[in-house]
Amino acid sequence: MSTKNLIFIVLLLFVPVSIAAHFLEWGSVTVFITACLAIIPLAAWMGTATEEIAVLVGPTIGGLLNATFGNATELIIALVALNAGLVEVVKASLTGSIIGNLLLVMGLSMFLGGLRFKEQTFQPVVARSNASAMNLAVIAILLPTAVNYTSQGIEESTMQTLSGWVAVVLILVYGLTLLFSMKTHAYLCDVGEAENESSSEGHSEKPNGLLWTVVLLVCTLLVAIESELLVDSLEEATASLGLTALFTGVILVPIIGNAAEHATAVTVAMKNKMDLSVSVAVGSSLQIALFVAPVLVLAGLILGQPMDLNFNPFELVAVAVAVLIANSVSSDGRSDWLEGTLLLAAYTVLGLAFFFHPVMEAMG
Repeated sequence: MSTKNLIFIVLLLFVPVSIAAHFLEWGSVTVFITACLAIIPLAAWMGTATEEIAVLVGPTIGGLLNATFGNATELIIALVALNAGLVEVVKASLTGSIIGNLLLVMGLSMFLGGLRFKEQTFQPVVARSNASAMNLAVIAILLPTAVNYTSQGIEESTMQTLSGWVAVVLILVYGLTLLFSMKTHAYLCDVGEAENESSSEGHSEKPNGLLWTVVLLVCTLLVAIESELLVDSLEEATASLGLTALFTGVILVPIIGNAAEHATAVTVAMKNKMDLSVSVAVGSSLQIALFVAPVLVLAGLILGQPMDLNFNPFELVAVAVAVLIANSVSSDGRSDWLEGTLLLAAYTVLGLAFFFHPVMEAMG
């Protein structure tokens, strides 16, 4: 058994501990920390189950399954927070997921991979097409904010309607990026095959479809329960720990939801599979920007919560900076430890800025 799997099994113990902490009223900080730790292995098992089922159903449906459930944990946490009215935390977590994947995950992958191998390569064509899609995502969340700041007293309902239409466009674009990578230009995206190879590594027989479907359903249910505990204790716990809603949403929540994916990207980079590592990091950012964020906007309309694409301007600056530096680093199709250091440094500077950013007026 690998060290990573052993750590995940140990962390599973926090599932009953967090539930006990809630019912026995051990305090919001204890509930928050144990719920955070419990979500990490559950997210990992959800990812593994999705990959195993994808092996069974074939590359096309499997790719679609991975594309839909790849960020399921973040989506569940965000939906629970949105339902609780923590709209600003939801927006911050979307920002944080994009920044975290582009700077922290890709930075760690390039840095640790670069220490082991002098220079690593990946397909610049895929990097460039992903960069174009990320630029569109930045424009899509920039424009509603620009409309708000350049007009006097725009109504909340108008902003939600605008965001709803932009969300529909983004989801259509996401569908087209899947068509591009899985059908019309699949030859450019052989990373998917590498992913299937790595996920099926270690077993030659077909995975048990029923078993992994049950694992996926149980883990999804437990993630929903843990998300409820996390969201319920969030305001009180973060206040006790001296953290703002902005910092918690941008830095803490995405790291918790993405921990398993982060580990995968770094592990494959250290095996000199940089194509796959970049694909995991950038693909996850694209999924957040083009699929998760629009779905949450539409969910906000259904739940009656004021979820729109009018972001905090500082969050927008952070996303634009992350996309700019990630695009410039990945455009040449090669990486080394210094480029990884630059991405990590950018993430650290942004993290410090969010930490010292004044407390927001309200979280919801």
